[in-house]
Amino acid sequence: MTWPAVSVVMPILNEERHLAAAVRHVLSQDYPGELEVVLAVGPSKDRTQEVADSLAAADPRVKVVANPSGRTPSALNAAIAASSHSIVARIDGHAMMPSDYLRVAVETLEETGADNVGGIMAAEGETPWEQAVAAAMTSKIGVGNARFHTGGEGGPADTVYLGVFRRSALDRVRGYDEAFLRAQDWEMNHRIRQTGGVVWFQPRMRVSYRPRPNVRALARQYFHYGRWRRVVARQHKGTINLRYLAPPVALVGIVLGLVAGFFFWPAWLVPGAYVLAVVGACVPLGGGLPLSARAAIPVALATMHMAWGAGFLTSPPSLGADSRTARAQQQAA
Repeated sequence: MTWPAVSVVMPILNEERHLAAAVRHVLSQDYPGELEVVLAVGPSKDRTQEVADSLAAADPRVKVVANPSGRTPSALNAAIAASSHSIVARIDGHAMMPSDYLRVAVETLEETGADNVGGIMAAEGETPWEQAVAAAMTSKIGVGNARFHTGGEGGPADTVYLGVFRRSALDRVRGYDEAFLRAQDWEMNHRIRQTGGVVWFQPRMRVSYRPRPNVRALARQYFHYGRWRRVVARQHKGTINLRYLAPPVALVGIVLGLVAGFFFWPAWLVPGAYVLAVVGACVPLGGGLPLSARAAIPVALATMHMAWGAGFLTSPPSLGADSRTARAQQQAA
């Protein structure tokens, strides 16, 4: 086959430690076609801008563009606009892809006719806490049946991790909606599918992911995931399912059970059953992990569930009100 040229776009913010290695991973890909890397650099608090500029000065395949807002969807749109090629791959500034990542992606695009292909967000931890979160993030009890977390057979999917796109699809949906500070990938993949495109999960595309380093950071991450997933559900009717409703339902049931238990003790069976479920989950999930990591798995699961549920339940109607879909709905009304 004739290998198409690929533009790799990277939103960059505070990535001084990882940026040079991430770019090296891209430029050393086992890919026969032409490559370029576009770094959209936000206002970082470290030496990220200097590192990016030095990478561009050292290799003509690397280009740097500004992202004054520092927001991920704005960075992606700026990098896409500055890129040149018919295939566009989104990569994060600290991602370490396998050497055949782009080759497999382009082969899959050609074989399936899909508009976007992506693979597995392979969570891997170094500390016991990170190992516990990684186990939770790659399990169905932690994240439901999302294949880009848990793996599975290749095929059409609602969304995938990162993504390698046909530029024609990005042009068709006008790129990322910059109002979505979270869930921007899910939202854009939904629009790609709504306009007749196919999003394809390819399990051979694995990208290592480092989980949040402590409970507070994990809770903040999943709280915002829940808030923005509620925005997607409000604006794109019919996109919600039991997997997304489970955490808020569990949170409401636990809170009501704890309160009602003071008046009717059997109500305490509801939070008790949840505790038993997450504790029991650490047995199959903790295989091969040290005891300290296995003991932390229930904490990681509960943090993910409760924070996501709280974010979903408290998501304000004003969140995402400036998005394209919200504006179109207001104009139609």
